[in-house]
Amino acid sequence: MKTSHIFTATSLALAAWLASTSATAQTDSPKTREQVRQELQEAVRTGNMPSNDESGRLLREINPSRYPPAPNMTPKTREQVKAELQEAVRTGNVVGDEESGMLEREIHPSRYPAPAAGTGKTREQVQQELREAIRTGDMPANDESGHKLKEVHPGMYPMR
Repeated sequence: MKTSHIFTATSLALAAWLASTSATAQTDSPKTREQVRQELQEAVRTGNMPSNDESGRLLREINPSRYPPAPNMTPKTREQVKAELQEAVRTGNVVGDEESGMLEREIHPSRYPAPAAGTGKTREQVQQELREAIRTGDMPANDESGHKLKEVHPGMYPMR
């Protein structure tokens, strides 16, 4: 008897969901063949087509030289670019050694101001977080699975 009630409830929920999704799908006007063809031509031209391999990447991601670059939506003025360059030179965020790719501030740290350090946590805050993690099992288990203690031993820790 209970199985028939569960089946009936599930069927009603599924029917309601299908009715709501079909109603929302019908509110959008369908595209014409010409609109679909234009979208396909644009996707082929720009490389926004999935590749044939299993990576899931687009053709323009695999071979970017075959497709036009994506348009930059906000072009910068000459003055903005000059200001950015001056700021990068001032802070040492320009490439200093082309072989290693290191920045000037990494090669000569004494020439540039130290980056601002973020505010850290106090010892008490860290200890409180540790106590909470131990209490809730939000700690790594002692294996290589990457699971937390609360996932390995769910009965030992409170549910949130």
